[in-house]
Amino acid sequence: METVTGEIFYFQEQHWHLLPERVIFWEEANTFILSDLHLGKATHFRKAGIAVPAGMVQEDLFRLQQLITRYTPARIIIVGDMFHSQENSEVQYFRIWRQQFPHIRIDLVKGNHDIMPEEIYTRLEIHTHPSLTIHDIHFMHEPCEDSNGYRYTFSGHLHPGVVMAGAARQRLRLPCFYFGRHCGILPAFGHFTGLATLDPLPGEPVFVIAEKSIIRVQ
Repeated sequence: METVTGEIFYFQEQHWHLLPERVIFWEEANTFILSDLHLGKATHFRKAGIAVPAGMVQEDLFRLQQLITRYTPARIIIVGDMFHSQENSEVQYFRIWRQQFPHIRIDLVKGNHDIMPEEIYTRLEIHTHPSLTIHDIHFMHEPCEDSNGYRYTFSGHLHPGVVMAGAARQRLRLPCFYFGRHCGILPAFGHFTGLATLDPLPGEPVFVIAEKSIIRVQ
C-alpha cells in the first residue's frame, strides 16, 4: 500500500493524474475528467423541507477552480449527473462561475439526473452527449461490463467507495478511483453524495481518496 498526494497512473498507454480532489487529469489530452457533481441537489432538498447546509456548491466549484488554475486544462469531461434535477439557484451560480473560463470546452455525458431542457445547457456553454469517445477512450454514465471494442471506458453513477480497516477494528468507507479490466468508475466529485461499496477483483487497481492523499490498495 502506497500513500501519495496525487498519483500518476500509467494505464492503457496514457498518463492519468489521479487527484485527491476527485478529478483525473488526462495528460495526453490536456483534459479533466470528473463525474457526479449533482449541482443543485442541496437546493432541491431544501425546497422539499429537508435541512441541508448551504454553500456546498460554492465549495465544490471553488475546488474545481483551484485545479483549473494549477493544471490549465483545455477541456473538462463530466461523466454524467452534472446537475441534480431542474434549474435552480445553484445552476445560476454555475453560470456565473462559468464566465471565468470561457476558453475551456465543457463536455457533459448526460446522466439520469441531467434532465434540464437542452437550451439551458447551450446557454451555459456545455456540449451534451449520450456518450463520448476521444482517442478511443469511451465515456458513458452507467457502468459497463465489457470493452465494446473501445480501448477503455470510464463511467460514473455509482459513487464508488471501499472499506478500509484500521487499528482497534476501526472501519472507514472512503471514495475511490476504480480501474477494472475494461471499464473504470470515477468517484463522485460532489461532496453531497453517498457511497456505494465496491468489491474489486484481485489485481484490479483501486485508488482510495483519504483527505488530501491517494492510497493504492490493489
